[in-house]
Amino acid sequence: MTLPRTPSFRLDGKRALVTGGTRGIGLGAAVALAEAGAAVTIAARTAADIETVVNQMADAGLAAEGVALDITDNATIKAFVDDVEPFQVLVNSAGTARHSSFVDITEANYQLVMDLNLSATLFVSQAVVARLVAAGLPGSIIHISSQMGHVAGPNRAVYAASKFAVEGLSKGMAIELGAHNIRVNTVCPTFIETELTAKNLSDPEFRSWVLSKIKLGRLGRIEDIMGPIVFLASDAASLVTGASLLVDGGWTAE
Repeated sequence: MTLPRTPSFRLDGKRALVTGGTRGIGLGAAVALAEAGAAVTIAARTAADIETVVNQMADAGLAAEGVALDITDNATIKAFVDDVEPFQVLVNSAGTARHSSFVDITEANYQLVMDLNLSATLFVSQAVVARLVAAGLPGSIIHISSQMGHVAGPNRAVYAASKFAVEGLSKGMAIELGAHNIRVNTVCPTFIETELTAKNLSDPEFRSWVLSKIKLGRLGRIEDIMGPIVFLASDAASLVTGASLLVDGGWTAE
């Protein structure tokens, strides 16, 4: 008998691009991929924030560089991706939310959320995938979605719509790109304690409601997302595509 061997979770020799990688889940993704051996490039709007993170990662012995980009500017993104070596891992983490009751949704807030959460995810992915296909390289595309891509919540119609759309985009991409050995998956967190969620979670009533829905009885931490990202990026997930990895403490189990 020949014993099976666990596939490697290492990412040595692979280049990874993380959007929104200077804070929150994106920062966790950048650190996790670098710890697994990837050469990480962080794309975000603010050059000073990028410099701070890259320097901190370098001090920790992690390979990282950064580029200040508006990821909603499709032409600029394509020009950047076309000018560097292909990225075999992409984490689309940049995102935003503008919560309100349905009757108070504004066109401006709708467009802002959709432009960043959906359109940027699509066109950054398109630029990265085009380079991989041209080079004949495999790849792993990971969209940071949300449990709200599977269930909705009060005052979150637009945010949920954007994440449901990301889930559909991911499945459509997986179907088309499987022939090129490019895998596409989503990570769907529950409420993670980050700058994006801090204001809402500071409301005791809202926080209590959130905790009542999470079966494990606690809010998520950035570290809870780091392992799933490394898994999906690595050869350990070589047969996983078109999937949604729910990191929601059991929220969607009911």
